[in-house]
Amino acid sequence: MELKTHKKIDSRFSGEVLELKEGYSKILLRTISEMAADEEGLVHGGFTFSAADFAAMCAVNEPYVVLTGADVKFLAPVKIGQEVLFEANVIENDGKKSKVEVVGRVGEKEVFKGIFKTYTLDKHVLDNR
Repeated sequence: MELKTHKKIDSRFSGEVLELKEGYSKILLRTISEMAADEEGLVHGGFTFSAADFAAMCAVNEPYVVLTGADVKFLAPVKIGQEVLFEANVIENDGKKSKVEVVGRVGEKEVFKGIFKTYTLDKHVLDNR
């Protein structure tokens, strides 16, 4: 399946698409030193959220999908050098609105879980025509 959305995402900061099916995506975030929040090597949660958001957008995989809301939990810290695997599943689809469950794991340990609400527009969100 071809990626139809968020094609300019920098995989270094938001993850790499490993698998893409209708209503599903698998994204791998390899954490790097630029993501550090402190000297101990804690990954800033914004990078974790970004990869989870990207996973949700890929699961919907429509060109003009946007995020409208998210209910997330950071379940465990992520440290620089760890790889976080995100799996996203569309759990509800009501026309242009979707809900996507995203789970992030380091190995077998869940580090992130959330529900992302999306909306698919007819044109680009920045297109004022």
